[in-house]
Amino acid sequence: MSRIGKIPVVIPQGVDVKMEQGKVVVSGPKGKIAKDVHPRITVKVDSGKVLVTRASDQAADKALHGLVRSVISNMVSGVTSGYKKSLEIVGTGFKAKVEGKVLEMALGYSHPIKHKIPDGITIEVEKNVIVHVSGIDKELVGETAAEIRKYYKPEPYKGKGVRYVGEHVRRKAGKTVA
Repeated sequence: MSRIGKIPVVIPQGVDVKMEQGKVVVSGPKGKIAKDVHPRITVKVDSGKVLVTRASDQAADKALHGLVRSVISNMVSGVTSGYKKSLEIVGTGFKAKVEGKVLEMALGYSHPIKHKIPDGITIEVEKNVIVHVSGIDKELVGETAAEIRKYYKPEPYKGKGVRYVGEHVRRKAGKTVA
């Protein structure tokens, strides 16, 4: 039995979990999320708990068992409290702003970088250098934050770039002149 998969997901007050045509649909105070469930995994909603079981003891089924349970747990906590990732833009003249559904960043290139904000994600910019990515889908929040970071990864010599708040960038000494 999967250690994670066998733990039931407790459904808090105000959250509704349903199975509809091979999908788990979770709705709560912050919104509604639906995800597909692999056909070899069975999801049952019983008296305030979600139970996940698998078809066999094959390695692939064991992996899916824990994965599906974790995804459902993330969906339940997403519709109750939501998820948030914060990015910090470091560098002289580096800044960001939100215009409609587009995040526009100046990262030292000859042109501004425009990133389309996906549906279900809200982006707020604080002091032109702190970007907060938030939403109810943990996977989408993390993916959006990673895409923004990918435009200019933190470099080790001057430390410039887009990094997660609290991320430590190992610095290198650079060249020394004799």
